Amino acid sequence: MSTTQNDLIGHVTPADANIFAELGFDAQQAHALEQDAEREVMQLLSIKKQLMHEIAVWIAENHFKQEEAAAKLNISRPRVSDVVNQKTGKFTIDALVTMLAKLGKPVTVTVG
Repeated sequence: MSTTQNDLIGHVTPADANIFAELGFDAQQAHALEQDAEREVMQLLSIKKQLMHEIAVWIAENHFKQEEAAAKLNISRPRVSDVVNQKTGKFTIDALVTMLAKLGKPVTVTVG
């Protein structure tokens, strides 16, 4: 198998750049879009942390070892560790909601 180099890449956006400015939005609109995106990310992380906290509390209250919790949740022991340590990037909200449902802890969503 041979490797090829893509010479068509004309620009690489720096990690600390405002992606919206890089896409051509004017400075004011790019800043507003960046702020909106940041708020959305923070909200999603907060939801994930709340769900993970509920799972961790359930594990602690039941005095389960991670292996026991993994069996109940039908996931691997390292995945339980990731939940307990709030590694939010490793889970989707729906995966966490499904885990809580398996524990008999249905999730209710309130908008407001």
